[in-house]
Amino acid sequence: MGVIWLIAKDEWRYWARTKLALVVIIIGLVLTVASVVVNSIQMSHAKHERDHLQQSADKQFLEQPDRHPHRMVHYGHYVFRTPSPLSIVDPGVDAYTGTAIFLEGHQQNSAMFADQRQSSGLTRFSSLSPAFLLQILMPLLIIMVGYGAITREKEQGTIAILITQGVGEYKLLIGKFLALLTLGSMLLLPLLFASIYAIFVGESALLSGIFVLSYLLYVAIWSALVVWVSSITAKGQSSFAISIGLWIAFSILIPRVASSTAATMMPSAGKLESDFAVLDELRKLGDGHIAIDPAFAQLQANLLTQYNAESIDELPINFRGAVAEYSENQLTEVLNQFAETRMHEELSQAKIARLFGWLSPTLSIRSASMALAGTHLETHHRFLREAEALRFEFVQSLNRVHREKLSYEADINRYKDKSTAQNARVDSSNWQVLSAFEFKSQKPQQRLVQSFLYFLQLLFCLGFAFCLIGLTARRLLK
Repeated sequence: MGVIWLIAKDEWRYWARTKLALVVIIIGLVLTVASVVVNSIQMSHAKHERDHLQQSADKQFLEQPDRHPHRMVHYGHYVFRTPSPLSIVDPGVDAYTGTAIFLEGHQQNSAMFADQRQSSGLTRFSSLSPAFLLQILMPLLIIMVGYGAITREKEQGTIAILITQGVGEYKLLIGKFLALLTLGSMLLLPLLFASIYAIFVGESALLSGIFVLSYLLYVAIWSALVVWVSSITAKGQSSFAISIGLWIAFSILIPRVASSTAATMMPSAGKLESDFAVLDELRKLGDGHIAIDPAFAQLQANLLTQYNAESIDELPINFRGAVAEYSENQLTEVLNQFAETRMHEELSQAKIARLFGWLSPTLSIRSASMALAGTHLETHHRFLREAEALRFEFVQSLNRVHREKLSYEADINRYKDKSTAQNARVDSSNWQVLSAFEFKSQKPQQRLVQSFLYFLQLLFCLGFAFCLIGLTARRLLK
């Protein structure tokens, strides 16, 4: 082990003489620190802003004056998703999917307020988040420093001397690998501090530690790959070109192929096509605003039988409110079916793309990072489901107020004059049906389970890189 550390120290001495490692470390640390600081400020501001907006939206809804209950159904309500603690490192899909939803009766709105900077064609290259820098640019810095780790010894003729003096091929390669690994680990210092900060604002210490460990595995993979490439080439230029080629393949080409393959294997309908399909199904349900719609004839017959009444005027409840409640229930079932189908397609595509992590460490670390940070697609889908549950709850609560606390006669005559319009209102105390909305990150255990596959992918890539080093070690002098 002493020989290995001597080789690693000698590599560091060479980098110190050439100032190369110093420049790379400074560049990497400046970029990463700046990105962490800026992202931390943005996430902190976003959290406080969304908390404030959520409280404001709740207050505005509850402080509405006396109204017709169906007016409140259309008045609607906003819900906001606050960022998770580790989103200061990896914002994940948050920038593309939106962080707020307007909830109202009769429809499910999409999330909005996505980062407009993400609208360019080069989506992955439009945001310099800490995760982006570590996943995409850090391998380039490792390549810049380490591409000549072995080829330099070959070109100077020192490799044969080292081996004949008793320095084994494996020890030489492992020493070079450790030198690169320590350099890459220094570039992870901002990530370490950001993860410690995340612990202080509520994140699990265990999960934050594993989050850092996943990036350390990623550094180890690239360090091993760069040493392997340097060991199989005779010239530094060739080593650099092949290493850059691997970076392009792992960081750009394979992720693009993964995305295209997923879209081909699991095709999904476009937005217009989906919207028309939803409208076509909703037309079959009848219009909940029109109580005499033939679609509600059976409901009317059932209510007349239930209350032993001759006409809807004799019902002890407001028939229009009953129709609104029944219609919303039927409509929500249809909307949920389409929403679940869409989310299933999106998740199936994501899972297919993530399988390419067995071929690309960049995809592996991206998937692991988002899963651990709680900013992956599954989190967005959970936000949509929880928001929809709140929407349906408060809309149906208002419909029950409409059914039970507003007379049918006052309801149908509310447009005659100002007096009848006033009579068709209910007391504002009925708006207390709104439940508080607070979207929280999944429990650490759940996120660890979700990231397990991607850790296996990282370990597989690292093991494969070491196998490559082992296979070439015996032929190092050839």
